[in-house]
Amino acid sequence: MKVDEATVRHIARLARIRVSDAEAKTFEGELTGILQWVEQLDEVDTDGVEPMTSVVETEMKKRTDEVTDGGYAGDIIKNAPERADNFFVVPKVVE
Repeated sequence: MKVDEATVRHIARLARIRVSDAEAKTFEGELTGILQWVEQLDEVDTDGVEPMTSVVETEMKKRTDEVTDGGYAGDIIKNAPERADNFFVVPKVVE
């Protein structure tokens, strides 16, 4: 896929980047080269290749799922301007 100057300017506008005429010409060639390289990847036969998340075989770390209050309720609530027990008291908003 060949990228023209109008496409470079459109991409630059979307990215909110100011591009001079000389830079636009340079980016034309660079973007075209990148897209041609990506098109080469379409030629690779990936049938039978399982997707992977890493090149190194790893097992997910697992932990028990426990619900806790974090142990910081007292520290957090003492910053509240108004409180009742371990709850924040807020003024009524809707009448």
